[in-house]
Parts: sequence; C-alpha cells; structure tokens
Amino acid sequence: MRTADIVTASVLMSLGCLVFYDAVRLGFGWGADGPQSGFFPAWLAIIMIGSCAVIMIQAVRKADTTPFVTRERLGPVLKVLWPAAVAVALMHFIGLYVASAIYLAFYMRWVGRHSWLTVLLISLAIPLGAFFVFELWFLVPMPKGPLEAWLGY
Repeated sequence: MRTADIVTASVLMSLGCLVFYDAVRLGFGWGADGPQSGFFPAWLAIIMIGSCAVIMIQAVRKADTTPFVTRERLGPVLKVLWPAAVAVALMHFIGLYVASAIYLAFYMRWVGRHSWLTVLLISLAIPLGAFFVFELWFLVPMPKGPLEAWLGY
C-alpha cells in the first residue's frame, strides 16, 4: 500500500502543479471586475498539491507491507474497471450522453441488481439532466454521437 500511496500522490501532485502552472498563465489574481480566469483553478491546485503532500508524508512514515491488491480484491476492481473503460471507448463513437446511459443501465443492473424500472429511469434521467445543464444552460458542447446529430444537436 505504501508504494501505491506514494505513486498516486506523486501523479496527482504533478497534475496539481500542471493546473497551477496553467492558472498562473491565465492570471490568478483579483482583477477590477472580479477573479481572473485562473483564480479558482489556482486555489484548487494549491489544495490538491497540499493534500497530496500530506498523503505522501504519511505514506513515507508508515511501514505498511500489505499488498495494494490481493487476488480476492482484484475481481471487484475489474468489475468496476472494464465497464468504465468500455464506456469511455464508446463515447468516441456514440457520444457522451448515449454512452453514459448505456453504462449506467448496465452497471445498475449488473452490479446493483436494481429493478428494470429504476434502471430505465435513472439511466435516462442523468444523461438528460447533464445534456440540459451543459448543452442548453451553460452552452458547453460535449462529445455527441449520431443520435444527437439526428435530433439536431
């Protein structure tokens, strides 16, 4: 566990440094009209870097020799990993919203063993909600596929 903690903290700290670098490039101060573009990302990066530093210090101090993943724990990890990887691969071809709906439906039914009615309602409501928030309200285009093109988006 110790090595996994140190590696994960190092990778996340590096990402935090990259975010902070870009926030500085954008400007992270307080302008005449309010915070500059990099203000909030800079503070989030600082918090992330600090948290990772604490995790790394704790990991270096402890002498934990338990393995990161045992053979018994690998099954549940893969049960989460492979559907997510398939969903990410599908997003390129069928778009974010349809891939998310399929992923949610599959995962809720296979892992959660929820009723078909619950699966149908949740797997449609969450991508539709995300579509309204990002595409219509915030006007942020997300990856779309043939269904959205057919609907005119």
